[in-house]
Amino acid sequence: MLSPDKVNHLAAELYGCLRSGAVTAPLTEREPDISISDAYQISQQILASRLEDGERVVGKKIGVTSDAVQSMLGVYEPDFGFLTDAMQFGAGDIPVGQLIQPRAEAEIAFVLGHDLPRSGVTAADVLAATAEVRACFEIVDSRIEDWCIKIQDTVADNASCGYFVLAEQGVDPRGMDLPSTKVTVAKNGQFLSQGLGSAVQGSPLQAIAWLANTLGALGVSLLGGEIILSGSLVPLEPVKAGDRMSMVIPEIGELAIRFTE
Repeated sequence: MLSPDKVNHLAAELYGCLRSGAVTAPLTEREPDISISDAYQISQQILASRLEDGERVVGKKIGVTSDAVQSMLGVYEPDFGFLTDAMQFGAGDIPVGQLIQPRAEAEIAFVLGHDLPRSGVTAADVLAATAEVRACFEIVDSRIEDWCIKIQDTVADNASCGYFVLAEQGVDPRGMDLPSTKVTVAKNGQFLSQGLGSAVQGSPLQAIAWLANTLGALGVSLLGGEIILSGSLVPLEPVKAGDRMSMVIPEIGELAIRFTE
């Protein structure tokens, strides 16, 4: 466990990186005693700074859920973070000039119709609480140099959040076989990857249940009206200005974006 002064220092450092577009050395290399609880406190302080800047929380995210992403990053358990309105974009042009080392991932986003409890949440509870699901690109970013992260690094860094983009239309997920739902992703007009809903902890519903219970133990709820990102179904793809990405989820929808400076 870290001292309160050390937590404050690391939170200020990561927040400074967020605002300046800088990177820093992995926290886990400098502070080998850092715990996930410490990392969560750092993340909470960064969020408080963002709220002081005028941003507001619009949802939460779970990340590093699939085998493909875990293998890419060398992190073998999920992370979690907060979404603010400043991170949200509509389909079309997405400016990445202020991001540091962005990577795109295709996800299923859930819009909750009502709150979930803080414990004992099941996949069935998540489905009952969901108003709609939408196709989503998350553009993750890391303030940790070269994406050299362990679980504590990414939790402290708000689960490597950058931006997220939702399709304009959502659909009711009831009756869908979400584990078998397939996403197909293209980059610059060429096939890039495919993935199934089962890639995220067996089902996106199960992934969100894990998030509700994990954040609930920390005193945080998933609330009605919030957007919950359930984790990437495909490997992360580095992107830069000029790249175009598109995705198709036949039962849910399509989404196309172009990255700009």
